[in-house]
Amino acid sequence: MKAIRRFTVRTVLPEPIAALDTLATNLRWSWHQPTRELFESLDPVLWEESRHDPAGLLGLVTREQLQRLALDTDVVERVRAAEEDLRRYLEEPRRYQELGEDVPQCIAYFSPEYGITEVLPQYSGGLGILAGDHLKSASDLGVPLIGVGLLYQAGYFKQSLSRDAWQQETYPVLDPDALPLTLLREADGTACVVTLPLPNGRKLHANIWRADVGRVPLLLLDSNMPANDDGARSITDRLYGGGGDHRLQQEILLGMGGVKALRIFQRLTGRPAPEVFHTNEGHAGFLGIERIQELMSGPAPLTWDEALVTGRASTVFTTHTPVEAGIDRFDAAQIKYFFDAGLAPDVPTAKVLELGRESYEGGDPSVFNMAVMGLRLAQRANGVAKLHGRVSREMFSGLWPGFDHSEVPITSVTNGVHVPTWVDPQIEAMAEELAPGGTVGARWDVVFNVPDEKIWEIRRQLRGRLIEDVRRRVRAAWGKRGAGEAELTWTDSVLNPDVLTIGFARRVPTYKRLTLMLRDPARLKRLLLHPEHPIQIVIAGKSHPADDAGKKMIQDLVHFTDDPEVRHRIAFLPNYDIAMARTLFPGCDVWLNNPLRPLEACGTSGMKAAINGSLNLSVLDGWWDEMYDGANGWAIPTAGGSSSPQERDAVEAAALYELLETQIAPRFYGASGTGAGAESAGAAGPSIERRGPEGVPVHWISMIKHTLSHLGPAVSADRMVLDYIRELYTPAAKAGRAVRAEDYRLGRELAAWTKHVRSNWSQVHVEHIDSGGLSEVPQVGDKLAVNAYLNLGVLGPADVLVELAYGKVDESDQLNGVGLAELEPSENLGNGRYKFSGAVTIEHSGAFGYTVRVIPRHKGLASKAELGLVVNA
Repeated sequence: MKAIRRFTVRTVLPEPIAALDTLATNLRWSWHQPTRELFESLDPVLWEESRHDPAGLLGLVTREQLQRLALDTDVVERVRAAEEDLRRYLEEPRRYQELGEDVPQCIAYFSPEYGITEVLPQYSGGLGILAGDHLKSASDLGVPLIGVGLLYQAGYFKQSLSRDAWQQETYPVLDPDALPLTLLREADGTACVVTLPLPNGRKLHANIWRADVGRVPLLLLDSNMPANDDGARSITDRLYGGGGDHRLQQEILLGMGGVKALRIFQRLTGRPAPEVFHTNEGHAGFLGIERIQELMSGPAPLTWDEALVTGRASTVFTTHTPVEAGIDRFDAAQIKYFFDAGLAPDVPTAKVLELGRESYEGGDPSVFNMAVMGLRLAQRANGVAKLHGRVSREMFSGLWPGFDHSEVPITSVTNGVHVPTWVDPQIEAMAEELAPGGTVGARWDVVFNVPDEKIWEIRRQLRGRLIEDVRRRVRAAWGKRGAGEAELTWTDSVLNPDVLTIGFARRVPTYKRLTLMLRDPARLKRLLLHPEHPIQIVIAGKSHPADDAGKKMIQDLVHFTDDPEVRHRIAFLPNYDIAMARTLFPGCDVWLNNPLRPLEACGTSGMKAAINGSLNLSVLDGWWDEMYDGANGWAIPTAGGSSSPQERDAVEAAALYELLETQIAPRFYGASGTGAGAESAGAAGPSIERRGPEGVPVHWISMIKHTLSHLGPAVSADRMVLDYIRELYTPAAKAGRAVRAEDYRLGRELAAWTKHVRSNWSQVHVEHIDSGGLSEVPQVGDKLAVNAYLNLGVLGPADVLVELAYGKVDESDQLNGVGLAELEPSENLGNGRYKFSGAVTIEHSGAFGYTVRVIPRHKGLASKAELGLVVNA
C-alpha cells in the first residue's frame, strides 16, 4: 500500500547528549573531521547506513541505544567538548574581524544553487559547489555573510543508465523536515512567509528555511506550501527544471523574494542590513529591482534614477559563463507580463525592460538578457578566472562602446575550493604530523619535509580506496542496467591499485568534450593495455536532461567502457555527486580536463585534485591558464583558431595521447625504464616493478610536492573570499555608504549629474589638437606637449576627464601598449569651448602615435567606462 501522506518524526535526545542535535544541524560537520568522527563513533554501522548524515544517523538510533549513550561518560564528555568547540568557532573573532572598519558589516550572497553536502542536494555542478565553498570559507574567515537561494523539492536529478547506456533521470522528493534545516518562524510560532503577486490576481507564497553553514545562515525559499495553487507550488520543484515562465518565476522568487526573506530575517534576528549584495550569476538579478522598489517606496522615496544609482553602488555581479548559450534570456513580453502584475509597483515596467534589453550592436532588442541586467544593476562585476575576465570583457563589450576591451569594467577573481571540505584526511594528517595546530591551508610548505616513500604510499592507499568505491559503483550500475549476479564477477577486478589512474568528472555539455579521449579508440586501447606503462581511467558526469547531445556522449563513452577487452581499465560512474568526489579526487594520479578553449570559465575540479597531490593534465583554459607553471602538471596544446571543429579535435586528441604515452605514463612508472610487467591471461593487472633506487618515481613525487606547496594556497577558497573582500566587497560597501549618507545626498547628486551628462553628451566633441616640443627628428627623451580644443556644450571641465592616449602604433595606426596622461584645463575659450593641455616624455623608439579622448568624470563612479560614454578624437 502507498501512503497518502508522509512526515518525518524528530528524534528526542536525552539531555546529557542533547547537543548532538545542534552538532547535526550546523553543517560545519560536513567539513569538520572531528565532528564527523564523533557521529561515526556512536554507531559505525548506522553511520554507513545513513550515508554519513548526522541527522539521519540520529533518526536511526533506537531510544534504548540513545539512553545507553547518555549514560556513557566518555560519550557525554566528547559531545560536550564538540559543542564547546562549535560554540568557540561560531563566536570568537576570526581573520575578518582583524581587517578594520571599512569592510562590510554584512554581505548578502545570492545563488540559484548551493553544493554544501550530499545530504542537502541543492546543486547541479560547478556553480553550486563554488557557492557552497564560498559560504564555507566565509564562515571560516568570520565574514558576516548571509546566503540566499531556493529549496528545490527534488533538488537536481539522480542519474542512472539504461541497458543501452542512455542516461535516465529520477527526481526523489525531499522532505525538508528530514534535512538539516529549520523553518523560519515569527515570535508567535507561525511560519514566516514571503508573498509576491502573479498575473491574473494569483499570489506566490514561499516559506523560508534556514540552513546553518558554520557561522553563515543560508535562507532557502520554498513555494511548496498549501497556500499556493498547483502552479505556484511547483515553482521550486526542480533545480533548472522546466522552461520559459517556470524558469522566470524561479528567478523572480530568488531575486525579489530573496530580498524580502532577508528583511524578515533581519527583523527577527536584529542582524544589520547587508551593505553589499553579491549576485552569483544572472539568475538572481531581480534582487536589484526589489531593492530599487524598496528605495522608491521608503520613508524618503527616491526617484527611479536615484534608486538605480544607489542600488548599483553596493552591488557586485559575478558572471560564470563565457558562452552566450549559458545566459538566461527571456522574451521581453514575458517580463512585461509578470511585472505588469505589480511585482514592483513603484518601478515603471519600461525601466525594467530597458535594464535587460540587448540594445547594442549585434544584440536582439526583443530579448531580455539576465546577465546584461546584472551588469547594469551592479557597479562592480567580475569573471571567475583571469582568462575568463578577458573573455567576459570582450563578450559584453557592446555595453561600453568606444572603449577598448581591456577597459571594459569587468575584473576577475579566480575561483577557489574550500580546502577542509576537499582535502583527504590522510593528506591533512600528513601536514598535521609535521606542523601541529593551525589549519591545513597554512602548512602547504611542510610537504617538502615528508619522505618520498611516505607520499608514494599515501597516494597508493588513496588510489586503492578509490578502486574499492569504483568496483562497488560499477557493480551497482550494471545491476540497474539489468545484469544478473552471474554476469558481474568481473567487477571484482576493475582497476588496479598500482596502475596510473586518470580522473575526469564534470557536467557533460558538448564543449567539455567528454569523448575527446575516444577520438582514436584503438590508440586509447593501446594506452589502457600498454604492457609496461598502462593507464586506467575513471569517468563521471551528468548531462542536462534536455541535452541529448551530452547524453549521446555519455552513451558513446559507456559503450566503449563496456568492451570486455578494456572494462577492467576504464569505468563510467553514474550519479556524480559530492559523496563520489570524496574518493575520486584524492584517488586519481592525474586529473584530465579538455574543454574547448576558452569556454571553461574556471573549472575547479582540477583544484580539488591538486590539493590532494594529483597532477593536472589540461587544456590551458580557466584557472589552469594562469596557474600552470610547467612543474605542476601538463598543458594540452590547442589547435589554431582557423581549424575546423573536426581538425581541432583531431589535433588536440593526438596531443593528449602523445602526452600520456611519452611523458606522463613513463614518468609515473619511473625514469629507469622498468615499469609494469607483461600481463598474464586472466590476471587482475600488471606486476609493477621497482621505480628507481627507493622504489618510488622521484621526479613524479617532486611534482606532487611542488603542486601541493604552490597550488595549495593559490586555489584555496579562503584566498578567493579574501580577494572578493579586498577588491569588490569593501569598495562596494564604501560606495554604498557614500551614496546613502546625509539622506542619500551623493546618490541624488550622482543621479542628477548622470542624467544631465547623458542628455547632453552628444554636444561634446574634440575640435582640434596641436602638439609641439619635439626635436626636428623626434628621439627618445623628447617631451611631447599636446593641446586639445574641446567643445563641452553645457558641461564644464569638472564633468570630464580628458586623456592623452599614446604608444607604439602598428601598420593600421592602432595603438599598442597604450599609456594615458591626463590633460588639464588651461583656458576657457567661451561658449562651452575649453583648451586642455599636457605633456608626456617619449620613452621608446619606433613608430609612435597618440590621440585624445573625453570621458565623464565624477567621484561617485567606480571606473572610467562606467557610463559607457566616450568621445574619441
